Amino acid sequence: MSAMKLVVLGAAGRMGRTLITVIGETEGAVLSGAVERQGSEAIGQDAGMLAGAGTLGITITADIDAALEGADGIIDFTAPDASVAMAERAADRGLVHVVGTTGCSHEQDAAIAACAERTRIVKSGNMSLGVNLLAGLVEKAARALGPEAFDIEILEMHHRHKVDAPSGTALLLGEAAARGRGIDLAANSVRVRDGHTGPRPEGAIGFATLRGGSVTGEHSVILAGEGERIEISHLATDRAIFARGAVRAALWAKDRSPGLYTMADVLGL
Repeated sequence: MSAMKLVVLGAAGRMGRTLITVIGETEGAVLSGAVERQGSEAIGQDAGMLAGAGTLGITITADIDAALEGADGIIDFTAPDASVAMAERAADRGLVHVVGTTGCSHEQDAAIAACAERTRIVKSGNMSLGVNLLAGLVEKAARALGPEAFDIEILEMHHRHKVDAPSGTALLLGEAAARGRGIDLAANSVRVRDGHTGPRPEGAIGFATLRGGSVTGEHSVILAGEGERIEISHLATDRAIFARGAVRAALWAKDRSPGLYTMADVLGL
């Protein structure tokens, strides 16, 4: 069986460079295209050389359609608008689309879901095995420890360059907690506390966001009861965990039927 030909979007970014390296290390996958925004200084450079993976003979381009020619799949850690546009291209061409982009609005998520009716899309707020296992534990804990006795707070910290908050991972964990409680996250989440807030609403799921330095990603789910507290945490120290998950998702989705999948599907959780 021939290797799956993958195109990396945002190839010159930190995540893009990591993806290029991981694809080269993964059996059954090969880099076939690398895309950057128009005007990027990386245009025309060899993708492998830029990523520190040696010469690959793949030139970084701003011509998306040319990069997609002959490809089997796209890996996309870019921005919401760009991911929606790419989902439409993937659906038109029947390509696998792995979306690690966070910060999408409900409307943007709906647009991506609509494209998944025509192709295979894997979208997740976090592509790592550890975080998705954590989400399963959070759901079970939230189900077992009811809102009358335990409050749920989610704390996350990322590097100073991250532009969306709460993080996609924090929201993924919040959704897991909400499923465990059988409630709607949007109707029960508390994103901001400032001034005289009054007592904490029973059943609320709180979020706290920290930004600074070069932190790859730290997440803790706190279940606080009277006289006791449970904390479940995940610390990411290397972006390669997300890249490996994304490449695994692409390979998994290659022979699937059209649909919108998550990393829980990929990992069989």
